[in-house]
Amino acid sequence: MKLKVHPLHPQAILPSYAHPDDSGLDLCAIASATIAPGESRLIPTGLSIELPPNTEAQIRPRSGLALRHQITVLNTPGTIDEGYRGEIAIILINHGRHPFTVEPGMKIAQMVIAPVLRVAVEAIGTADALTSTARGQGGFGSTGYRVGDR
Repeated sequence: MKLKVHPLHPQAILPSYAHPDDSGLDLCAIASATIAPGESRLIPTGLSIELPPNTEAQIRPRSGLALRHQITVLNTPGTIDEGYRGEIAIILINHGRHPFTVEPGMKIAQMVIAPVLRVAVEAIGTADALTSTARGQGGFGSTGYRVGDR
């Protein structure tokens, strides 16, 4: 399977896997930006892509940036749809206490290519038409906070 990549900027760095068995391709910034504490910024990569059929690209944070600098991807995972051909840009947010400076060539996010299932949507008349489960409508916190809680 191939991912077609078009560099839009001379400083753009092609996405790459740091290790052969990695699931995420590293994405790099092409511009400098300082992100103040509590602020978010759109960081360009200088790349556009053509995804393989029936796939999406998921944009995810880099764990080292999150741990060391509290920098993460704001809308994680960000989704790039198969038909999008514009520039990939990453929304980074600074959850830390100090300004963080992004430099050109810095690895700022990772991109995972994943299969997409498309479904036919069917409206039903009542909630009783949904198949019953043991969980039912139990939502936030319904399974407790420790193993064995209910």
